Amino acid sequence: MSGGSVDDFREASALVLLEKLGTSAAGLSDAEARARLKRDGPNIAVTSLRRGWPIRLLKRLTEPLVAMLLVAALVAGGTGDWQSAAVIGVIVVASILLDLIQESQAQNAVDALRHSVAVRVCARRGGARAEIPTRDVVAGDILELHAGDLIPADGVVVEARDALADEAVLTGEPYPVEKRAGPPGEAAALFGGTSLVSGEALMLVVATGARTRLGAIARSMQAQEPPTAFERGVHNLGLLILRLTGFLVLFVLLTQLLRHGLTFESFLFAVALAVGLTPELLPMIMTVTLARGAMRMARRKVVVKRLSAIHDLGAMDVLCTDKTGTLTEARIAHVGSFDCDGAESPRVAELAQLNSRFCGGLRNNLDAAILARVGDEAGDWTCLADLPFDFSRRRASVLVRRGEERMMIVKGAPEALLDLCGSCEDERGAIVPFDERRRGEVLALIEAKGADGLRLLGVAYRRLDSQACALTREDEAGLVFAGCAAFLDPPKESAGQAIARLAEAGVRVKVISGDAAPVVRHLAAMLGLPVAGVMTGEEVAALGDSALSVQVNNVDLFVRVAPEQKARIVAALRRAGRTVGYIGDGINDAPAIHAADVGLSVDGGTEVAREAAAIVLLAPDLNVLATGILEGRRTYANIMKYVRMGTSSNFGNMLSMALASMVLPFLPLNPLQILVNNMLYDLSEVGIPFDEADPRDLRKPQSWDTGAILRFTLIMGPLSSLFDAATFALLLGVFHVGVEQFRTAWFVESIATQILVIFVIRTSARCWTSRPHPLLVTSSLGALALALLLALTPLGTLFAFVPLPAGLLLAVAGIAALYLALAEALKPLAVKGRVSRPTK
Repeated sequence: MSGGSVDDFREASALVLLEKLGTSAAGLSDAEARARLKRDGPNIAVTSLRRGWPIRLLKRLTEPLVAMLLVAALVAGGTGDWQSAAVIGVIVVASILLDLIQESQAQNAVDALRHSVAVRVCARRGGARAEIPTRDVVAGDILELHAGDLIPADGVVVEARDALADEAVLTGEPYPVEKRAGPPGEAAALFGGTSLVSGEALMLVVATGARTRLGAIARSMQAQEPPTAFERGVHNLGLLILRLTGFLVLFVLLTQLLRHGLTFESFLFAVALAVGLTPELLPMIMTVTLARGAMRMARRKVVVKRLSAIHDLGAMDVLCTDKTGTLTEARIAHVGSFDCDGAESPRVAELAQLNSRFCGGLRNNLDAAILARVGDEAGDWTCLADLPFDFSRRRASVLVRRGEERMMIVKGAPEALLDLCGSCEDERGAIVPFDERRRGEVLALIEAKGADGLRLLGVAYRRLDSQACALTREDEAGLVFAGCAAFLDPPKESAGQAIARLAEAGVRVKVISGDAAPVVRHLAAMLGLPVAGVMTGEEVAALGDSALSVQVNNVDLFVRVAPEQKARIVAALRRAGRTVGYIGDGINDAPAIHAADVGLSVDGGTEVAREAAAIVLLAPDLNVLATGILEGRRTYANIMKYVRMGTSSNFGNMLSMALASMVLPFLPLNPLQILVNNMLYDLSEVGIPFDEADPRDLRKPQSWDTGAILRFTLIMGPLSSLFDAATFALLLGVFHVGVEQFRTAWFVESIATQILVIFVIRTSARCWTSRPHPLLVTSSLGALALALLLALTPLGTLFAFVPLPAGLLLAVAGIAALYLALAEALKPLAVKGRVSRPTK
């Protein structure tokens, strides 16, 4: 019989399951195991989410901006302008290849993490023990599990001895869960991806690979990823440029048709306009800028699997986070001991330490936490006897001696321990009767401590006569209740500081946890996280998607949340207009990581969480998150510099040529001169990825805003056209130049204003207060020098340029200076109202 999910068999006993799965306690034969492996496939729950390079290439080629550039290259080539076609083609191909290479390198780093985990398990095959690869485990296998073993598949417990499983990666609960054979239920179920932290268990495998609970989660992430903030922004920018290009080209063709008839030269002019408006260097600028950001992040031990995630990190205005393993250490720490009145008690700590030090049998992580805090030294105490912990008694007892003194110390579940106590110690250390009033006070104290997120162990003792040398269960009575040892999954050292830095950066942190509200509130208070509202998983389930999208903005803590609800909360925040990040490390976090604009996983995260994430933090310090956000905003700022400069300058120049074509008896520039102008301008901007960002751009989330880009273009572009018109009037009305001199002079004025205005609009501050990067200065002034060399020297004859008189050049320089001054004055209006809301 083929295995199903563990839920399909939960109501069946182990004996029935053995029969249904066609196996026995001796395990499968080798032949039967091979047959099942061939039928069901290897036990691989998490297959790589990496898509093949043809699919990734096709995705990039179908983006509007890239598609438009390729069409422009084809049109240019079709009209005989093979140089322009080749330049555009090389730029597009280089940017795509760089993007694909960086993505593959990051994915290889994550794949290396996958291969570092344990890959073998002990199985019974034909009655004999055999070490087999986990990928060869099949339904019906009998596995022998020991403390520290990873559980490779879903199944049920056949036999167990003091077995505790760590299911934090699946449930978010940091405390181990008891596993035992017996009546069907959660205690008998074992899940792939979790681990056995103590004891031993014999496991019957019920489901492998994609049929496990882990496999179902991994399979859900194979669905198409929703477009991220960066992808939406680039898509909308491409559509905006396409509309502007279409408008100008049709306008030019129509005016030429009405005035002169549609000639081949006017058609080439319209094609040159279209190519001139396309920001062919934008894919390269974006890729290089993002790649530099990824390299800087890599030096901080952050793997960026998808380049665009750098931008999305900077655009993020909401970070959703799991609690266990992300904000906390996902381990148990002894944080103190208190007496019956709730006061800190060194005596209770000493008694707990002696019990943990001398208890035999199973020593769990609570014992380890006590000894790590209090120490392993016993002083003058020696151990005479012990009663190890077992799940029926739920306590452990030791008999210790110091000289003639004999004392039995008992440690266990507080509620069960109270029933064995007839007295307790008061605040003075005196032994008093444990009456109903005191019992009620202690129970209330235990409940209050539990509400603060503390896990408690009761500690009691009983003095025995000096001849006692052995213990029986009957001795565990008439105890004196001393107090409790308290445990907590402690917050990560860097979590509080990281949350403070995120708040300063304008990122609102929301915790999504399966724990109860008091526990999560207590953690939020410890970390200094402001809490505006709390919502339970039950309340989330009661709301429809639209209603949830309205409510999520006003909630900071989501508690008692089921794993499948995490992704729903993330999706609701995105529908509400937020750019959402999600950071988690567990199996149950993977769908939410996948659904976010930017999914993050942390060091030690599960394989499925790392697969789902776009960014993996390899260092335990969460402060790299805040650093990454600043890196993303710096990246966005530099990309926006090119976008604003490219769209406004290109639109202004093309608008000028389109309007000039209506009134001039000749074309203001020939097609070759237009393309030279455009190529030199693009060359001047290759230093942008290395430029620094304004402090104001780093303070708040920054996302694509096509409305702001359009506003900037419609202010700065026409301003450029206004000075072009002034240049036209000066050339024709004052200097009375011919066609060649007109084209040369306007080329010089156009390229000078386009390049020099970079230093004005690269910053929202006054241009003289913000120093550009030396590489940007070099590329810009170098391109301007090359343009003047081509236009004003004998080389210009190759492009139909002619020499200009000194007076004309001086006048052109004056117009350019006046333009730069007015651009600086109008800049605040062009960037006014720049918002940080994500593009929808």
